[in-house]
Amino acid sequence: MNHKIGNLFKGDKVIWMVFLFLCLISIVEVFSASSTLTYKSQNYMMPLFYHTGMILFGLFVAIVTLNIPCRYFKIITPLMLFISFSTLLWVLVGGESINGANRVIKLAGFTFQPSEIAKGTMVLATAQILSAMQRADGKGADEKAFKYVLWLLMPMAFIIGIENLSTAALLCMVIFMMMFIGRVPMAQLGKLMGAGVLLIAVFLTLVLTLGSLEQKNDEPQTATATAQTASKDEIKGGGVFHRFATWRNRILKHSDGNDVAAKDYDIDKNYQVGHANIAIASSGIIGKGPGNSTERDFLPQAFSDFIYAIVIEEMGLLGAIFVVFLYIILLFRAARIAGRCENNFPAFLVLGLALMLVLQATINMLVAVGLMPVTGQPLPLISKGGTSTIINCAYIGVILSVSRSAKRINTATT
Repeated sequence: MNHKIGNLFKGDKVIWMVFLFLCLISIVEVFSASSTLTYKSQNYMMPLFYHTGMILFGLFVAIVTLNIPCRYFKIITPLMLFISFSTLLWVLVGGESINGANRVIKLAGFTFQPSEIAKGTMVLATAQILSAMQRADGKGADEKAFKYVLWLLMPMAFIIGIENLSTAALLCMVIFMMMFIGRVPMAQLGKLMGAGVLLIAVFLTLVLTLGSLEQKNDEPQTATATAQTASKDEIKGGGVFHRFATWRNRILKHSDGNDVAAKDYDIDKNYQVGHANIAIASSGIIGKGPGNSTERDFLPQAFSDFIYAIVIEEMGLLGAIFVVFLYIILLFRAARIAGRCENNFPAFLVLGLALMLVLQATINMLVAVGLMPVTGQPLPLISKGGTSTIINCAYIGVILSVSRSAKRINTATT
C-alpha cells in the first residue's frame, strides 16, 4: 500500500509537502472567507464542496502532469501558443465581464481565464527559446533570443493588459527574470529596462490625465451590498481606454491612504483596503483561530484577492510568516531542482514557473497589507478559483516532472 502511494506522489518530496500544505490552508481559509457566497447560495457547505472539488481535481491534474516526460512539453509549445493567442483575442470580443473587465470565456458550461493559460505558455516558449539559443562557447544566449522572446511577449502582454494590467505586468517581470537567468546580454536587458521605465512613465501620465473617475454609487457598507451594487467607472474616449478610470482610482486611493492619519481615514472611500487593515490589526500573534474572522463579512474579495488578510486575521503573525515561508521554500527548492538539470530547457522552465507562482503571491500579499495598489491578483494555490487553481496545480506538476528527471540524472552522475 505504501509503495503504491509512493508511486502516486512521485517527484520532489519537499515540493509535494509545500503543495499539500498550501492546499490544506486553502480549503480551510476559503471555507471561512466565503460568507458572502454562502449568503448568496443559501447553502453553508456549497462553497466548501466546490472549492474542495477544485483542489482535488487540481491534485489529479498535478499527478497526471508530473508523469509527462519533460521533452513532451517542448512538442506542445506551438499548439499552446496558438490556443493562447486565439483565446485571448476571443475573450476581448466575446468574453464574460468580471469586475468591469472581459476576462473569462464560457464554453460548454465551463468558464476559464485565457490569461492563466497564456502565462504558462509564455514561460514555456521563453524557456525553449533561451535553451535553444545558448552559445556554444558558454557565453550566454545569442542576441537573437532576446528579439524572439519579445516578438512573442509584446503582443501577448498587450492583449492581456487591455483587460488585466496586473497580469500583463506580472508576466513581463517573470519573462525579464528568465532572460536574466538565461544570460541574455546585459546590454539588451539594460535597454529593455530603460524602455520599460519610459513606457511606465508615459502610461502613468496617460492614466492620470485621461482617467476621469465618475463614481455612480457610494461605497456600500457590506460585502453583500458591494457585490450587488458595484460602482461603475467611466472614461473619456472609451474603447481601449475603458479601464483607465479603474487604474487611476486605485493609484490615487493607494497614494491618498498612505498620507492620512488613522483618525481621519475614510473607510467608505477605501473600503477593501480599510477592512483588510482592520483584519490584520486585530490578528495578534496567533490570530483569532480558523473560522473566527469578522472582516470576511465586509471584504468583497475575502476568498480571493484579500484572502491573505483573512489568513493573518485567523492565523496571526505566525500563520502569515508560515505562508510566506512556504512560498520561499518553493522558490529555493525549484532553484535546487534547476541546478541538478543536465539540460537548459527544464532548468529554465522550472525556474520560470516557480517565479510566476512566487511573484504573484508576493504581489497579492503586498496588496493585502497595503504596500501596493489593489491589483486583483489571487494568492496562488490558496485563493478560491477555477482556472487559476487548475493551472497553478499544473505548474506544480511540471516542476515535479522536472524534479523526477533531474533526480535520475543526478543519481546517475554520482
